Amino acid sequence: MADGEARAGTRRARWRTLGTVPFAATALTGTLAVHMALVAFGNSTDFGTNRQFVRHVLAMDTTFRDPDLMWRAVESPVLQDAAYVVIIAWEVLTAAVLLLATALWCAALRRGSRARARAASTAGLVMVLLLFGFGFMAVGGEWFAMWQSADWNGLDAAARNVALAAFTLLVVHLPYPAAHGDAPESAG
Repeated sequence: MADGEARAGTRRARWRTLGTVPFAATALTGTLAVHMALVAFGNSTDFGTNRQFVRHVLAMDTTFRDPDLMWRAVESPVLQDAAYVVIIAWEVLTAAVLLLATALWCAALRRGSRARARAASTAGLVMVLLLFGFGFMAVGGEWFAMWQSADWNGLDAAARNVALAAFTLLVVHLPYPAAHGDAPESAG
């Protein structure tokens, strides 16, 4: 009878885990990991479609073509393609870091030690913020005036990625009760 009660207690503890901040951090990190893996996969297997996007943004050929801005344009196909390959490599690396973070969170849900999972998530999420916030919104949107293009404007998609990564980063760093007690664990 004691063995059956222990199993029932373990099952109840697992169900309680679903309503915790660490479980939410695991789910959100995993969601972004899969998203980034699919983005990298799509850009690698359908290279030409998004290559055109990068080329048009860098060439600034669908902007207002203001002479005061056009000196910024990168018209070399070699440089455009190099930039696109760097973006894909960053996406692959980001997906790998977030997949590792998700695995660490899953292990932490069982063991209770979450510092490594939190650190890996933070690294991967900052990589997402750098790609979409710095790369697409700041550099693409402002420097290359992507906001002016009706056809090749990725600012809405970049903003969605930034919002999800920032929200996930906040959840990852929320304080939460320790695994076996009521004392809150520090967010550090």
